Amino acid sequence: MLSLTPMPTELVSYYNDSEDTRHFCFRLLDPEAIKKTQPGQFFMLHIPGIGAAPFTFTTPPDSRGVFYALIKSVGKVTRALFNQQAGTTLGVRGPFGTGWPIKTLAGQRILIVAGGCGIAPLVNLTETLLQQNSYQSLALLYGAGSQKTEMLKAQRLRWQQQMPMYTVLEAPGQSELTGTPVDVLDTVLGQLGEFPTALLLCGPEIMMQKMAVKFIDKGLAESSIWLSIERRMHCAVGLCGHCYLHHSYGCADGPTYQWDHYQRLSAGDTDPGLVIPSQI
Repeated sequence: MLSLTPMPTELVSYYNDSEDTRHFCFRLLDPEAIKKTQPGQFFMLHIPGIGAAPFTFTTPPDSRGVFYALIKSVGKVTRALFNQQAGTTLGVRGPFGTGWPIKTLAGQRILIVAGGCGIAPLVNLTETLLQQNSYQSLALLYGAGSQKTEMLKAQRLRWQQQMPMYTVLEAPGQSELTGTPVDVLDTVLGQLGEFPTALLLCGPEIMMQKMAVKFIDKGLAESSIWLSIERRMHCAVGLCGHCYLHHSYGCADGPTYQWDHYQRLSAGDTDPGLVIPSQI
C-alpha cells in the first residue's frame, strides 16, 4: 500500500561544507524503516509546518538508521532546515527513483563529471565504485564557481589518493584549470590517455547536455551516457506531475536517465526553460 506518511527522523548534527552548504547527519527513529538504497536515489525531507524537498543520500542509512545528505540553502525548506537544532525530529520518505547503473559500469573506463551541487548525487556512487573496484579506470571532473563554493573538499582529497581528480573553477587564478567542465574537457581527456567508455553526469542541465553532445561527437555511444536531472519533486511517487519530463515522471523513472532516453523525452518536453540538444 502506498504511504505518504513521513518516517520520524532525528537531525543528529551537521557541519558547514562550503558557502551556504552543509553536510547533515540524520537518524531514522526506526532503523528498519529504510532497508536498502541504490546510489543516485533520493529521499523527501519534511520540515513540520514548512514543507518537503528532495535530497540525495550521500551516505545511505546504516544498521542504526544513520545517513547523510549534502544540502545547499536555496529555498523555503532548506532555509528552515538550516534553522533547526540538533535533536529536532523531522520526517523522511523514501528511497525514491532510479539509481546509477552500477552493474553496467563493471569493467568500464568511467568518467564522472559534476557541476556545483551536482556532485551530491555522485558521492554515494563514487564511494561504491571505489569500494567495489570492478571498473577498468575511474576519474572525476568537478566544476564550481570559486574556492568558496567548492563542495566536499575533504572527500575529494581522499578520492584523489585513489583515482585521477580534476577541479575546474570559473573564478580566474583560483585553480590550475579555469572555466567550466565543458571548457576543459579536451585537456582532461588528453591527461587521461584512454578515452572513457562510460560517462556519468550531474549538474546544470545545459552543462550536461553540452558535455554529452561533445562526447557523442567524439564517438561515445549515446547508450553509454547517464545523467541525473533535477525536477520539482513534490509527491515523489508519480501522482502530482510536477516533475514531468514529457510523459516521464522524474521522481519514478528518474532522476537517473540514459542519454538516448532523455534526448527522446526532451524533444517532446514542453518546459520552456529546457534547452534541447539541437538548440545548443
